[in-house]
Amino acid sequence: MNAPSSARQPHVSLRPSACPGLLRIVQALDGGICRIKLAGGSLTADQADAIATATERFAGGAIEATNRGNLQIRGISGEHSALIEPLLAAGLGPREAAGDDVRNLMLSPSAGVDPQMLFDARPLAAQLLQTLETTPRFHQLSAKFAVQLDAGEALAMLEHPHDLWLSALMLDGGPWLAFGLAGCPATDSPLGAVPLAQGHALVSAVLDRFLALARPDQARMRQLLEDCSPDVFVAGLDLPVRRDPLILQWRRPVQPCSHLGPYPQREAGLSAVGAAPPLGRLTPAMLRGVAHLSRTLGDGSLRMTPWQSLLLPNIAQPQVATVTAGLARLGLLCSAAEPLARLVACTGSAGCAKGLADTKGDAVHLATLLTSGAPASVHLSGCPRSCAMAHAAPATLLARAPGRYDLYLRDVREKGFGALRARDLTLKEAGTLLDARSRSPLDD
Repeated sequence: MNAPSSARQPHVSLRPSACPGLLRIVQALDGGICRIKLAGGSLTADQADAIATATERFAGGAIEATNRGNLQIRGISGEHSALIEPLLAAGLGPREAAGDDVRNLMLSPSAGVDPQMLFDARPLAAQLLQTLETTPRFHQLSAKFAVQLDAGEALAMLEHPHDLWLSALMLDGGPWLAFGLAGCPATDSPLGAVPLAQGHALVSAVLDRFLALARPDQARMRQLLEDCSPDVFVAGLDLPVRRDPLILQWRRPVQPCSHLGPYPQREAGLSAVGAAPPLGRLTPAMLRGVAHLSRTLGDGSLRMTPWQSLLLPNIAQPQVATVTAGLARLGLLCSAAEPLARLVACTGSAGCAKGLADTKGDAVHLATLLTSGAPASVHLSGCPRSCAMAHAAPATLLARAPGRYDLYLRDVREKGFGALRARDLTLKEAGTLLDARSRSPLDD
């Protein structure tokens, strides 16, 4: 479906942002960046083909999977509208131009098919996205303001902080939504809960109250809560909220599972298959190949994940091995045991003026130095902004110069990357320390 004509012109936000969007191409060292915000991380095979073709024709050939389940094209040069128009024609744009920035609603990549889900989150998500895109008042929100809807799926990113998070639980024989502000369901207590039928009203009420209270310089919920306590914020919602001890003491159950390889679905005989482009980067040929596999062996759809990977849903069990092999032939990583699958790296100095090291290249080299016992996730960041990861990794290497890094280990007592454990390391020294950590915890 083509996007409406109103989506073809950018708008001016009351809270201006340097974040890229579909209609706002932001310049970087390696050219323009166009971020395509996907509805719940989903796109069709035809849309994937359209992205691959637009990248080949109008950009440098790099497609990035983001840590919120979106895609972005890098290295754009020349006339921006030539790239934007075919993407809009493929149905990848917002309903209204001013709604492009605020489509920040993250779901589980297995929404609607996960065996552990308490309900199918997709209908509510579609309703929320329509409200965000078409309500002028909500267009005042920052392009970074983000909402998470979690329906209890086992395959869910629960550590990313969001301005508003909603997480499913069963109460009184039916599904409810616990919610919190400026945090995440992995670590935070809920502030209250409402029945699932009130989920849309709750989100609207929270956004309305935020906009009513926040100053122009308070773009995120955490900034507002420095002046307004969470209890005061919730008390002012024009909506009945359940806040008894059963709710306030509830914790979201966590069921560890891998986003790579086969993932059994709720319906017997079907599986999803997960794969990751090395260091989050797809070539147009990779994306087109994934689209072909989805079209011929799946249901013609694919889903991007917040682990900078993708998921092909609704694969018949006899075809799982064929799909997995096909993804591997395309150059994607299909097992968490592969060294590069444990590494996350930002664009680095090759594409970002703020990067102090070639983090992508260094990550490829570091992968050859790590043994199978290394931490589950190592993050290489070219600067303190941490663009590639929305939460602290078990281990972070923060660049200080080309090929040299400071090592941080995640510590709940420390803000940011965690506790600083070593300074000015070469990649070889970092690899040695990371392997030592796998044998004897360094943070004891």
